[in-house]
Amino acid sequence: MLADFLEWGPIWTFWLNFLAIVPLAKLLGFATEELALHTSETMGGLLNATFGNAVEVIVSIVALQQGQVQVVQASLVGSILSNLLFVTGFCFLCGGYYHRDQFFNATAANTSGSLLTIAVMSLLVPAAFVTSQPDSPLLQDNLLSISHGIALIMLVIYGFYLWFQLSTHASLYAPEAEQETEEQQVSLLFAGALLLASTVTVAINSEFLVSSIEGMTEEWNMNKSFVGLILLPIVGNAAEHVTAVTVAMKNKLDLALGVAIGSSMQIALLVIPILVIIGWAIGQPMSLYFQTFDTTVLFISVLITVFLIQDGRSNWLEGMMMLAAYGMIALTVFFQV
Repeated sequence: MLADFLEWGPIWTFWLNFLAIVPLAKLLGFATEELALHTSETMGGLLNATFGNAVEVIVSIVALQQGQVQVVQASLVGSILSNLLFVTGFCFLCGGYYHRDQFFNATAANTSGSLLTIAVMSLLVPAAFVTSQPDSPLLQDNLLSISHGIALIMLVIYGFYLWFQLSTHASLYAPEAEQETEEQQVSLLFAGALLLASTVTVAINSEFLVSSIEGMTEEWNMNKSFVGLILLPIVGNAAEHVTAVTVAMKNKLDLALGVAIGSSMQIALLVIPILVIIGWAIGQPMSLYFQTFDTTVLFISVLITVFLIQDGRSNWLEGMMMLAAYGMIALTVFFQV
């Protein structure tokens, strides 16, 4: 914020706000977890689902208000890719370094993989629709109507998934949580105030961050896709990255995958549909028709992830493969015009 007021230029404004949001994301996550501990298990799950990706939501809403739909779409796909390939890959690699083979709940992992496949379908269907009738005069209106309908369907699916996870099949998702009980570190009032303060601060930083993207990319001759697909996801996921890798090294791979793949599902099934609805409400053409490259690499990434987690075991080589796939995507995006 100070960089903008002192007119240091878009590069300083972007990077200083970029770095400022990283610890704020950790603080926001801590406040959410503390609030969840003061409530019932179901309400705690809903709180984590709502604020688990709050940074991505805030940054995306700010960008959407400024009409930067492509940046929003790229950052959402980038968050999913980052969690699926980069974070999960590091979990497998670092965990495999200390443990020859690691095992996790294949049933829960495969359920997550199936839901991610449905999420990818929600992007492929609009793309197929556009390809099938590119010259239709009502293409954009029909595309937005289809996107709004699919977004509502995805929200319903996510609601049923929460019921599945927190109620009917809760035992699949909390085998390790039963071994140790987390204790409250702060009061309910303090946690609520901290959540409010960190959310407002992230929103302010996001405003300056997004506003400086145009100038920063022009001065550094960098394309917006790289900013959205690679850089912005680092902001919102930094705290989760460290947490997931740390618990993977302790041989708690179920917990690590719950953080990495669980976050991907929240973005795909909850955040993207919500942003489509918000775009609908504020008059921004936020549809589920993403860039062809983004949709393609997302489909391939989900395919790789589903294939590698289906046996319920992992090793360091699988982690290397996932990191290599992410590196290929990042390199290609960097050279996009």
